[in-house]
Amino acid sequence: MEARSAVVARGLLAGELADRHVLAGPADRRSWLPFLRGVGRIAVRFRVPVRLVGALASPGYALRHVERVRAGVAPLCVVAPDLPTAARLRRAEEIVAAVFPVLPTTAPAAGGGFVALGLARLLAGPDLPAADVHEVLRSLPHNVTTEMDLRLWALAARLRTDPASAAALADRDPADLAAAFHAGTLPAVLQAGLAGFLRDHGHRAAAEIDLGVARWSDDPTPVLAVLAGYLRLPVDERPDLAPDAQFARGARAAEETVAAVTARVRARSRLRAVLVRAALGRARALTGLREEHKDLLVRLLAAARANLLLVGADLARRGLLEVGADVVLLDLAEIAAAVAGADQRLLVARRRDIHARELRRRHVPRIVLADGTEPEAVAAPAPATADGALTGTAASAGVVEGPVRVVLDPADAALQPGEVLVVPSTDPGWTPLFLTAGALVMEMGGSNSHGAVVAREYGIPAVVGVAAATTRLRTGQVVRVDGAAGTVTPLDRRAE
Repeated sequence: MEARSAVVARGLLAGELADRHVLAGPADRRSWLPFLRGVGRIAVRFRVPVRLVGALASPGYALRHVERVRAGVAPLCVVAPDLPTAARLRRAEEIVAAVFPVLPTTAPAAGGGFVALGLARLLAGPDLPAADVHEVLRSLPHNVTTEMDLRLWALAARLRTDPASAAALADRDPADLAAAFHAGTLPAVLQAGLAGFLRDHGHRAAAEIDLGVARWSDDPTPVLAVLAGYLRLPVDERPDLAPDAQFARGARAAEETVAAVTARVRARSRLRAVLVRAALGRARALTGLREEHKDLLVRLLAAARANLLLVGADLARRGLLEVGADVVLLDLAEIAAAVAGADQRLLVARRRDIHARELRRRHVPRIVLADGTEPEAVAAPAPATADGALTGTAASAGVVEGPVRVVLDPADAALQPGEVLVVPSTDPGWTPLFLTAGALVMEMGGSNSHGAVVAREYGIPAVVGVAAATTRLRTGQVVRVDGAAGTVTPLDRRAE
């Protein structure tokens, strides 16, 4: 999932195994048993094997199960308007407690897809190379993240036909538009369309796993910036550039690849060909569900956040916090103490200073040893290639040349169609940008990390795990991204 960290971990492990004092003995071998027992208890409690087999047997079963889980989560996401503050805090705690079961309850649905893909690779052998696996996993159905992105594109297509909305997105700053949205003063089509999108997807954001981060419903600036970028796509002259057209093209390419792989396997064994085709069909039907658990988890976190902000507003009225939003700088026990009457303003001020300092930190070590050493920093640097290319992990095949756009915050993206998006990392809150990017380069991640997986679905070249990419590459610099080779090569020119 994070290739550079894996390299460091393997190196550390190799060093420890060379030390006889650390080399595994009987006690070390027994230390795996509690872990395995814990995993087994979770698997039994949440019927993971049964649900995994059920998904493999019938994708319809998996889809119905996920829909039942979603229906069960929905009531927790409703923010009651009239709860007393202490009861509202208990409500937030109940929502947070409901987060853990989401993963083992929903993951087996997508897990069936990954098992099917592994089976297909085993049966097909060399007839299913890695490049074809990437093709098979393009434009997957039942993926809430890509469905969200395509819905935003559909909204942009509607806004393109409304002169007032198109002019607002072209001429006004996204932050100004966000303020106008909350005031209800955007052009009518844009106001209604954005409200509808946020009603279903406003719980999302970049870095959305952090409960303290504002959701799109709190601040739709990133969504408005993406809409403005979509309107810059020249789809009138090039309909094939439209994201929905690209997604449909990817689905056709995936089906063609499944047929080609099946034909190659049939030349060796008809039975294997039947099994491979069935397994790849299951993989396509189920693997897109891998985004479900994260979406449900983030819905719960957004609901907990909404309740806590209302608690904070009451604490601010009582003079125990400066502003209600400060509540996210406290833990649940500290919030409970404030509800009971403790003044937390000094504690919040200290936390705010620490938070502001950490936000300025541009380098976050992946692994730090007990003595403070960062293994990556003391390791010998990787030798440069002859053409000065930056190297990383191949994540999505394809070659693209284009100007770089370094983005540290999607709210400030201003991404132009075809630019190479260079970022520290991504999560679903970043993916609307993928629809207009020419390629993706990430500092973090491996071939199975979120950005890599979504880039493959959209069919854009991607290289991940490129050390210091956001500082070694500059906005406007022209590069060649080779997603199969895992290289990003600076070219001797800048974009005009």
